[in-house]
Amino acid sequence: MAGLLDVLLRGAILVLTSLALGGVAWTRVVLRSEPHAKPSAPAVLALRIVAACAGLAALAQLATLIVALTELGTAGHWPLADFGRTTFARTSLARAVLGALIGGLAMTLARWPARPALWHALTGGTLALVATSAVLSHAVARVESRTALVVLDALHQIAAAVWIGGLAHLTAYAALVRRQAQRGISVADDGQVIGRFSNLALASVVTLVVTGVLLTWVYVGDAAALLGTAYGVMILSKVVVLTAILALAWANFRAVRGARDGNRLRLLRFVEVELGLGVTVLFAAASLTSLPPAVDVTIDRATVSEVASRLQPAPPRLRSPPLHELIDRAEPLMGAVSRREPVERAWSEYNHHWAGFFVLAMGLLAALERLGVRAARHWPLLFFGLAGLLFVRNDPRAWPLGPAGFWESLSLPDVLQHRTFVVLIVALSVFEWMVRGGRLARRPWGYVFPLLCAVGGGLLLTHSHAMVDLKNEFLAELTHVPIGILGAFAGWARWLELRLPDAGRPAGWLWIACFASIGLLLLVYREA
Repeated sequence: MAGLLDVLLRGAILVLTSLALGGVAWTRVVLRSEPHAKPSAPAVLALRIVAACAGLAALAQLATLIVALTELGTAGHWPLADFGRTTFARTSLARAVLGALIGGLAMTLARWPARPALWHALTGGTLALVATSAVLSHAVARVESRTALVVLDALHQIAAAVWIGGLAHLTAYAALVRRQAQRGISVADDGQVIGRFSNLALASVVTLVVTGVLLTWVYVGDAAALLGTAYGVMILSKVVVLTAILALAWANFRAVRGARDGNRLRLLRFVEVELGLGVTVLFAAASLTSLPPAVDVTIDRATVSEVASRLQPAPPRLRSPPLHELIDRAEPLMGAVSRREPVERAWSEYNHHWAGFFVLAMGLLAALERLGVRAARHWPLLFFGLAGLLFVRNDPRAWPLGPAGFWESLSLPDVLQHRTFVVLIVALSVFEWMVRGGRLARRPWGYVFPLLCAVGGGLLLTHSHAMVDLKNEFLAELTHVPIGILGAFAGWARWLELRLPDAGRPAGWLWIACFASIGLLLLVYREA
């Protein structure tokens, strides 16, 4: 449980600190706010967001300390003295204090004109808040080139924060402009604002890519490690999502350079998708901190042939192993994992394959609906069947099939994630079916489906199985990474379909194709 909480907290911290630094860059470079001048409405909004995000980042950083202490403690005793002398504890505490100070400073600057020293302090503080994350990364644990790696990591994270955080502030700025226009209040020329942000984003992306390539070269080592280790596959997932973001960014860059007002709405909607996928990348980056660098995994590394065999198509398993056989042979759910029996693998494969049938059927029915078959609009009801299957069978040694209690089993991270996915699936079914049947308004309730798809995809990137060794754990999770990516793509394609009617046709077919692809991947899931 501690590992899962730590990854989620680290992801939240990356997002929050990105919004803080991105907001400062937005205010200083894009809005060009000046000292001694009363902050404009867009600057006040940005600074308030900076303050809120910095304060929340401080709380999340303190939470990581509590999680670590809970994991290290025994019988209610926390080793505070020894823990306080670690680099992790000192850096985390310093970052929490820094986040709180930045929050207070940003609120001060949002209220009245201030001297240049306060603006410089805000800029330096947010840069330090993001850069010190490198001290908590793999870079500090390296023996060789430690300083260079820390600097590279810091530059990588700063570039990502300025870009992705800036996207969030551009979205908030566009919403503010729209509200003020409805009230008859004019603001600064948003065309110039968007142009300045485009230049800032371009510089950030170049820095991000260059530093990312160098860090990958150090931490991965060779091409085989990209496919044979969890770290390498997660790097590939980041590259895939980042490529999609860059494609959208390039389209926006051309729209900005075109200086056509008709492109403005399209640009802003693409920015929303860029932002959503950027958050997914940040959570994927957070999960990397919980994995050993691929270059260090030599004994438990999977070969290319082993990876290929797991993805080789074979007839789906349509017959479930007997429950009593699994209960008799498998280890108790709440005990330490030392082995994995063939009956457990067979049970898991059966679950994945039937889930694949459900998802593939939903994709095909959604395609029929798009082609004009009205009766196919009820396809979201299949989510109920999928949720029921997963709720009953995901964890057979826990309630309702096994001896472990419902609440007791939730202390295990994989069980908690399984239950969370079931809740998300039920919500997907209810909201999307009611929206498509006209029982709920398309706006805002139609946005529930894409957001839950995106959240589910992000959670899959942090999903883990409790297994005996790194290789088997990696091979079991190999299918989950592309499913997580496809889930995120499906969610944001559906979002774009709703938000930008002119792009509805290609975006609509894209998320349907993602659904069908997820179903096919589940059908080829293997654990042996």
